Amino acid sequence: MTDPTTVDTRSSGSPGRRMPTVDVVVPCYKYGHLLRGCIDSVLGQGGVDARVHVIDDASPDDSGEQAERIALSDPRVRVTRHRTNQGHIATYNEGLAAAEADYVVLLSADDLLAPGCLRRATAVMEANPNVGFVYGYSRYFTDTDGPPASGGRWARSRVERGSRWIERRLRSATNVISSPEVVVRTSIQHEVGGYRADLPHSGDLEMWLRLAARADVGIVTGVDQAYYRIHPASMSRTSFAAAFDDLRQRYAAFDAFLSDSGDVLAAPEQARRRMGRALATEALWRAARHRMSATGESADRAAVMEEWVQSVAPDACESPEGRALRLAGRLGPLAEAHPAVLLTALRRRAVDRWLRVSRRWRCL
Repeated sequence: MTDPTTVDTRSSGSPGRRMPTVDVVVPCYKYGHLLRGCIDSVLGQGGVDARVHVIDDASPDDSGEQAERIALSDPRVRVTRHRTNQGHIATYNEGLAAAEADYVVLLSADDLLAPGCLRRATAVMEANPNVGFVYGYSRYFTDTDGPPASGGRWARSRVERGSRWIERRLRSATNVISSPEVVVRTSIQHEVGGYRADLPHSGDLEMWLRLAARADVGIVTGVDQAYYRIHPASMSRTSFAAAFDDLRQRYAAFDAFLSDSGDVLAAPEQARRRMGRALATEALWRAARHRMSATGESADRAAVMEEWVQSVAPDACESPEGRALRLAGRLGPLAEAHPAVLLTALRRRAVDRWLRVSRRWRCL
């Protein structure tokens, strides 16, 4: 049976119709040396009338000057320079509030749009007025590797009911969006408002949920939509501090959304419990791995995660991950060979692999 929430939306509109307009907001702080590549990735887009608004947040280097030099050479680029640093949330919100085009994109100065990204995303929304935002696959790259070649082929797009999309996010407790790949209908963006100052590290996740509560979601599949830069100097994404902070920040974003907009769901409290358990089991598995490393520091880290789990979803302690943690506490490194721990590890690995593949090809 065909899923009624999935449709083919490759049509780019009627011949002769005016091109959709897109405002691309580019917050910049000390990334002036990357601005040219970022802006070129926008202005080189076909099938849309794209404009760029660079907001330099009082960069201490020459980023502001570089932005103004680019603007002098192209009337499609305008620049706002802050006299004092406002922070990323205030800068985001300033740019989004000033957007006047049909659609708006928030693109960090160190990221890039993939060729055809805006044409594909706007085609979905032009064909489906009920869609509030469109996203797709964002490929990661580093300064060392350089931007990857555009990959994949645009086979089709999907439109999903906003409430269903929210429920799936809560069920997996994951954020499938990096950020540069998102194109938002400006009227919906203005309706929901800006990013929350109390969620400085997970405000994007809460924003996607808030948008989905007001409109449906479009998903471009099979092709790259953006390129997200990973900086070598950034904190390791697998370190304890980064991993634990990510868990807490995701919980804060989901919790904030449910507290303010949970009434769009049929069973918000059930969704909250499911979300909490998903994050708690992830934390328990990370804690178990720390316990098995048999160092005092790792044991302390595990204890911190266990304490957090008790505050979020204490019943998760009876999950396979909870049993693995208890075995790790008793057996230390020997627990790695225990059948229950091995099975849990295999299951977690399979889920992680499925999420990676799904994000690439189905953009769950």
